[in-house]
Amino acid sequence: MDQPALLLEELREQPVVLDVVSPYVIIGTLTGWDDRYLTLKDADVHDLRDTTTTRELYVLETRRFGVRISRERVLVKLNEVVTISALADVLD
Repeated sequence: MDQPALLLEELREQPVVLDVVSPYVIIGTLTGWDDRYLTLKDADVHDLRDTTTTRELYVLETRRFGVRISRERVLVKLNEVVTISALADVLD
């Protein structure tokens, strides 16, 4: 298993934050992946254009108050993901 796959394996079944190239932030529980997609369950796909809240503040509020689930399951194209981190790693 290569290094990125090992790191993803550590995040499996944990709530994660995906920063993507579009003006969205996606937060949910990582359940799997392949060479094209990440799969999340109990996810929030948040369009930052719909709010005055910054990406950082939205993620911090989600860390404090929990994920606002808007999707039972979502597939995210890997080539759209800029960063992935555990929600638990978000610092105040």
